[in-house]
Amino acid sequence: MEKKTVNTPVQQSSDRNDDEIDLGRLFGLLIDRRWLIISVTFLFMVCGVAYAILSTPIYQADAMLQVEKKSSGLPALGDEFGEMFTSDSEAATEIEIMKSRMVIGAVVDQLQLTYQVTPDYMPFIGGWLARRTPGQDELSISTFNVPQGYEGEPLQLEFADNGKHYEVRDEEGELVLAGQVGQLAVMDGFELMLNDAVLTDTYEFVLTKANRLRTIRDVQQDLSVSERGKQTGILSASFQNPDSVYAQQVLNAIAQEYMLQNIRRNAAEAENSLQFIERQLPEVKGNLTAAEDKLNQYRNLSQSVDLSIETQSLLERVVEIEKRLNELELKEKELSRLYTKEHPTYQSLLEQKAQLIREQEEINNQVGDLPETQQEVLRLARDVEVSQEIYVQLLNRMQELNVLKAGTVGNVRILDEAVTNPEPVAPKKALIVVLATMLGGMVSVGWVFLMAALNRGVETPEQLEELGINVYASVPESPTQVDLNEKLGKLVRRTKEVHDLPFLALEDPADLAIEALRGLRTSLHFAMLEAKNKVIMVSGPAPGVGKSFVTLNLAAVLAQAGQRVLVIDGDIRRGYLHTALGVSNKYGLSDFLASVDKSPDGGPIDKNNLSTVIHKTKVPNMHFISRGTAAPNPSELLMHPRMEKMLGKVNEHYDYVLIDTPPILAVTDAAIVGRYVGTSLLVARFGETPAKEVEATVKRFAQNGVDIRGVILNGVQRRASRYYGYGYSYGYSYKSTDA
Repeated sequence: MEKKTVNTPVQQSSDRNDDEIDLGRLFGLLIDRRWLIISVTFLFMVCGVAYAILSTPIYQADAMLQVEKKSSGLPALGDEFGEMFTSDSEAATEIEIMKSRMVIGAVVDQLQLTYQVTPDYMPFIGGWLARRTPGQDELSISTFNVPQGYEGEPLQLEFADNGKHYEVRDEEGELVLAGQVGQLAVMDGFELMLNDAVLTDTYEFVLTKANRLRTIRDVQQDLSVSERGKQTGILSASFQNPDSVYAQQVLNAIAQEYMLQNIRRNAAEAENSLQFIERQLPEVKGNLTAAEDKLNQYRNLSQSVDLSIETQSLLERVVEIEKRLNELELKEKELSRLYTKEHPTYQSLLEQKAQLIREQEEINNQVGDLPETQQEVLRLARDVEVSQEIYVQLLNRMQELNVLKAGTVGNVRILDEAVTNPEPVAPKKALIVVLATMLGGMVSVGWVFLMAALNRGVETPEQLEELGINVYASVPESPTQVDLNEKLGKLVRRTKEVHDLPFLALEDPADLAIEALRGLRTSLHFAMLEAKNKVIMVSGPAPGVGKSFVTLNLAAVLAQAGQRVLVIDGDIRRGYLHTALGVSNKYGLSDFLASVDKSPDGGPIDKNNLSTVIHKTKVPNMHFISRGTAAPNPSELLMHPRMEKMLGKVNEHYDYVLIDTPPILAVTDAAIVGRYVGTSLLVARFGETPAKEVEATVKRFAQNGVDIRGVILNGVQRRASRYYGYGYSYGYSYKSTDA
């Protein structure tokens, strides 16, 4: 039978709690680092406010134009076919024309926009101060030319003699031009005609002869043109620039140039049609004269002057058909320049032309029935009438085109000339401040989450217990110790010497960190029942975990309980417990192990008498052995038989012997001392010491035959992201550090 696994309600509740703890931890991280988040967010907000205030304002000039319906560009076609070519001007096409190099380039040349002058103000606040000063720094330049290699290169222009004379230097500081206001200055390919100079806030300017194409592209980038609504023909144009007057001038020039090019374009269409008619007119006039001569000659020869009524009617019909055929002939020549014969408009014209040709053939058949004299007179009279009609028609059209050309106004007009809004459109100060504040919040929150993800420090006893490592005690952070350490830091910076350091167990015996060590005292009592001796080693994975703090204050707590306690500074390399207890370090552990028989001051020492290295402290029942003189071979000294003998003797006279050793992952001293002791403890720093580091430390001791009884988690913080209960409900944050 298949075995099914069913989640019990307890398991399901546990799963839900895990999810809630994860979400709660993220929220708690934000609460724990709230001051960091607030500070960073406030800093970003201040930067946003500073940028919004100090940044150069951008002004916008606006104008409005109308593109009317464009009539046929072929006046010679007349009204009938002209309607076929009437269409609305596409807004997208007109916008591209307005932003084209043809229009913008003419404006650049007209306003001399390649002459770029910028006042050289103080960085950051110079422009802001200048904008609040009455008047404006301006230069009026009519001529400015530079050699080809200097095009686009900034030149430094500096005035002297109260603005009468000036010098122009390149980026390397070399003088390239010198002159005075109102006179043309020429030197080695440089030309500058400075008409006038208004100097309000500075005597220095940056002068640049910009590339024409690049200037055109800059103007195109700052120019915005769009159609209002759909198929309205109303164009809205805007131009942005830090100089409000400059923006208005440029946009007005662009609108005027766009309108003028539209007028020139329409006049060019009329000019093309006029030229076509002028080419046809001499030929038509010659044909008319020849036809009249032939008709007169024939009448004189045949003495036939009048036409019968029937012949006159046929003549009128023939002339009308010929007239219309000639009109279609002109229209076909115009259409042939625009369309192919397959185009519907072209096909319609050909159909009309074919219909007239058929009517002409019918009339020609009727003319064939007339007498020969009447036929000849009719034919000659027809040529005269047709030529005359065509000639008159061309003359009329030429007059119309002349009038049209003279009165061309185009199909574009300016509705609203460019006007600059007095309020800047950028930067949007409120938006910048809001975005900067939001960015600061996101950056700070992201930093908190990133640090939390990268920080693998132990935060719960369960993290170590899952690795099979016992946690004997959790020592909270102590605010009192923080204050003591700050005072110590000031003392060290001021005197460079430290004696008789503050002692938390004496300064604040009711501190929760000391209470936690009292709990550890109880645990040690039972843990040491099966130990081989009463010697306790306190070590750690790395420096800064607080093992010296734990050693001293644990010893003080044990001594206050009436136990005889001996503290040994086993860190022969860098131990400093003697400074915390105010004890001399002239003759200590290293000297005793090395069998030194004289003290540093030359006095005799009994090298076999332990009393020479054991000192009383300010804590009753608590004695101390300092590290002694720094030795070059601490590991060898700790392995000396005198070390084991010494520990054997003190084990007989004291209830507890605590040895503070260096971190095991740094040096091997702790592994050597661990073989002599009955109980070994590790100190790990809350939130800083990784669980893997603690595990590696335990393995390192195990490889050297040392069994770690448990870990003391030091510096535990009461965080919103990770709740810990100690049997107290104080809402404070506690801190403990190395003494």
